[in-house]
Amino acid sequence: ELFVALNAGVPGSSCVMHGNNKSMDELRMAINADVHHIVVDNFDELDRLDALHAEGLPAPRVQLRITPGVSVHTHEYIATGQNDSKFGFNLGNGDAHKAAARARSSKSVNFVGVHCHIGSNVFAVENFAHAAKIMVDLANELEVEQLTFGGGLGVAYVETEHASTITEWSTHLISAAEQLRKPTQVFVEPGRSIVAAAAVTVYEVGTVKPIPGVRTYVAVDGGMSDNPRPVMYGSGYELFMPANASADRTESIRLVGKHCESGDILISETLAPAGLRVGDLVATPVTGAYGHSMGSNYNKITRPPVVFARNGKARLVVRRETYDDLVRLDVSE
Repeated sequence: ELFVALNAGVPGSSCVMHGNNKSMDELRMAINADVHHIVVDNFDELDRLDALHAEGLPAPRVQLRITPGVSVHTHEYIATGQNDSKFGFNLGNGDAHKAAARARSSKSVNFVGVHCHIGSNVFAVENFAHAAKIMVDLANELEVEQLTFGGGLGVAYVETEHASTITEWSTHLISAAEQLRKPTQVFVEPGRSIVAAAAVTVYEVGTVKPIPGVRTYVAVDGGMSDNPRPVMYGSGYELFMPANASADRTESIRLVGKHCESGDILISETLAPAGLRVGDLVATPVTGAYGHSMGSNYNKITRPPVVFARNGKARLVVRRETYDDLVRLDVSE
């Protein structure tokens, strides 16, 4: 991700390096790019930074990722702030304080702050308020210069969901930050909440299969290869027709992909405009956060292009994959 951002012209100073298992090469890239700071996740990473400093690399600015022991209401696979987590230094068992003491005394890093991230697609702002209070108390105790509250604010994917606004979310964070005892830079990572709604995924209908008394299956030219979230997290989506986005949706269908699994379901049950036919285009909204970035070549399906559209103009930014791309990395004898 850092390489892609740098390649796109984003300056390293505008980037933050995350990850629970950063390699030596990845850390070296971050230091050479002079990223704003590295979020250190574990003691092994501190060892690697010691080794890189011994090589002659400068000491990077670091924040320590803290696991504050806060459980949130989201899918277990994307909850990250509880004690039983692969991420961060545990606050409850003393690891966070041990890491802070080591980082503060180390010549290999410039310890500037603490960071937390409690989970993704969290709707209850009270969870963030709880974590923020814990992190402010820790920041006051350690007297750090910087504090990152992380992100994870959820977005509504289906009509029955209601997500808190950024204003509601920030109100809780500001309230917590007002308890900081010294001037402190406060960061947030809004992520999904600002980019999810920026994209839609457009599919072409390939088959319409009504099973009387059971359901109607509508299969499209994609599936779990371009959007694995429904399979991984049981995520829900809505459906509309780009040619008539406001058309009444009166027909119950199941939207499925073209992969060789019965579990290749994009939307388990949804309403669609009546009379969907082969060749029609249908779209699922809110795929800007996790769509293209999670795509794969499962079943050797080529990945779709990415198009930016603004003010009636469109431009291609990622071309459609070809069959040649599927074998581009293959090595012959």
